[in-house]
Amino acid sequence: MTAGTLTHASDITFEEAQALDRQYVMGTYARQPVVFVRGEGARLWDSEGKEYLDFLAGIAVVGVGHCHPKVADAIAKQAHTLMHVSNLYHNPHQARLAQKLCELTEMEKIFFCNSGAEANECALKIARKWGKQVRGAECYEIITFLGSFHGRTMGTVSATAQPKYQEPFAPLVPGFRYAPLNDLDAVRHLVSEKTCAIMIEPVQGESGINIANSAFLKGLRALCDENEILLIFDEVQAGMGRTGHFLGSQTAGVQGDIVTMAKGIADGFPMGACAARGSAATTLVPGDHGCTFGGQALACATALATLEVLIDEDLMGNAIKVGGFFLNALRELQADFPNQIKEARGAGLMVALEFSVPIAREMIKHLLESGIVANAVSDTTLRFVPPLIVTEADCQQVTDALRRGLL
Repeated sequence: MTAGTLTHASDITFEEAQALDRQYVMGTYARQPVVFVRGEGARLWDSEGKEYLDFLAGIAVVGVGHCHPKVADAIAKQAHTLMHVSNLYHNPHQARLAQKLCELTEMEKIFFCNSGAEANECALKIARKWGKQVRGAECYEIITFLGSFHGRTMGTVSATAQPKYQEPFAPLVPGFRYAPLNDLDAVRHLVSEKTCAIMIEPVQGESGINIANSAFLKGLRALCDENEILLIFDEVQAGMGRTGHFLGSQTAGVQGDIVTMAKGIADGFPMGACAARGSAATTLVPGDHGCTFGGQALACATALATLEVLIDEDLMGNAIKVGGFFLNALRELQADFPNQIKEARGAGLMVALEFSVPIAREMIKHLLESGIVANAVSDTTLRFVPPLIVTEADCQQVTDALRRGLL
């Protein structure tokens, strides 16, 4: 096959795509044996025409569903009008989106970028500069949590308290300390005059939907206030309505000083955002930080359309209703298979099923063969983060497939 034959990439077969991938793409992903070529709503179709129920949504990205007409129309219209200019100039779409996100998050200012890792890098830079301004050059340490995941840049992988992501790239960026989730005393013992911020995911997604309880989040807020420390909420996966609130931290009624967002913010179009309030919102000045593509017109138009769908179709309400149904169904499954299932847990449509035995990856193969897309985050844990449009019937389909796989 020559490059000239690839005018329409969706026309290539699975075997052709696999061969090209093996030859030309760096091997950073353990890919499943399927090529998806089309999506609509909560469904995907592969290169052979087989239909799948998507309970991964590009890892919590496609929140309002694949190719939602309002989002697709917004992309097409903006693509024919203006896609990109430099951030050296004003951008009306960016200004409107910043206003909307500030209203939804109760933040004051936004920095736009392309991904969750970039949003978290911005948060780390704000925290370090803020700490030095408030308490001097030695105030740069940031406390994060065991099992966290904040990204794959050198700064964010240093913040990610999982050795499997850190060890290949040592030495890490200094200045991070790690505490157990939901252990306020452990956090308190790590706080010192060097601490400028505490960074936490309200729900840890990558490590298996581990939920920071409300009392813990409120305790962190009080601890930060007592010690004049910034509280950073990494909402990259838990945000954008997935837990039933726009931000996962809003479930506990706790407000951060900095909030990071990405994944579902533009329904699959690459975008990230770092929002801040108070003095953190004005810490960065021209020259401190930037992003070539961040907040370009096409990305912002897509995000505005995504937010409109999220709100107009009450998808946050659907996340609570359908997520509750799904969690109950999985807990009934657990009751029927007590020797194989350890726990079902979740918040809205962020759900995990943890097995007592290492069968998660085998179960993913079974689900894929059954026409269901999900994710194993370990040998024992499945993660389900579907589009927020899924129905109770969809959840029952997944539960029934799991049951068949356990029999």
